[in-house]
Amino acid sequence: MILELDCGNSFIKWRIVTESGASAGCGGVVGTDEELVLAVQQQLLDLRACRLVSVRSDEETTRLVDALKRALSIECVCAHAAVELAGVRNGYEQYERLGLDRWLALVAAYQQAQQACLVLDLGTAVTSDFVDTDGQHLGGFICPGVPLMRNQLHTHTRRTRYDDRLAAQAMQSFAPGRSTAEAVERGCSLMLQGFVHTQLDMARDYWGGRFVVFLTGGDASLVVNLLPGAQVVPDLVFIGLAIACPLR
Repeated sequence: MILELDCGNSFIKWRIVTESGASAGCGGVVGTDEELVLAVQQQLLDLRACRLVSVRSDEETTRLVDALKRALSIECVCAHAAVELAGVRNGYEQYERLGLDRWLALVAAYQQAQQACLVLDLGTAVTSDFVDTDGQHLGGFICPGVPLMRNQLHTHTRRTRYDDRLAAQAMQSFAPGRSTAEAVERGCSLMLQGFVHTQLDMARDYWGGRFVVFLTGGDASLVVNLLPGAQVVPDLVFIGLAIACPLR
């Protein structure tokens, strides 16, 4: 069994797969290194190795790797930036500055599509990346996702605060909001939809209708109805991680 980790700034996504890459049915999201170790230990599985992608600092990543080695007796292989991987060429002028999670996601998308693709990752932040039919990464965009937009309004505008129950109720419609919760939740969602429409227009300018859209991230459900032909792949980063760190 192989432990796979996607280490973000706030959370760690984890899952366990077989040697062939099939899911072992174990996985989740945790907030700390300690929670991760405990969650994995509870699975009582024989782990051979770990591969991970991290956007954390080198110090934080090293601390996690050391904790896993002590607690689980496994070695970790970390994904690293590259100029080229699996037929995809990094489009950043300084290739090492492209976020590793974005890099692995677009590599995975191109490997699956084998044609031009638009990769949309809708999480705390929203990212888009364009890869042409020859595997050249053309670049992309980063903007705040719905959680960041909402939190900024809550932090800097006192009268916009409300609880999760009101937030969920607000999303039953996209009519103009008649309460603060409705106005904020629907407004943030519409901003996200506007961003997605813009990315689609740019992709059409590049490639006409000859491209594939990939959706990943926790808020993919907010825009999936706008993209009837999109491939929704929640584990896109993990697919790219297996390409970057094959563990033979």
